[in-house]
Amino acid sequence: MEQGKKRFIVTERGHKTGVLLSLREYGELLEDLQDLAIIAERKGEPSQPFEMVKEKLQRKWRRTDSK
Repeated sequence: MEQGKKRFIVTERGHKTGVLLSLREYGELLEDLQDLAIIAERKGEPSQPFEMVKEKLQRKWRRTDSK
């Protein structure tokens, strides 16, 4: 996310109570939160090394290309 100029909502005494975001920044934050939620849900799932997944996909693509 781009770090632009920050605009805050403040009380009469100068205490920050909120922040204004562009719609683009807000959307990016929502996407990040969704990604983090998915990661948290899948935390306990077994994983495979990248090279193993890559090899499986290459074999699959080779079979579909020959049809």
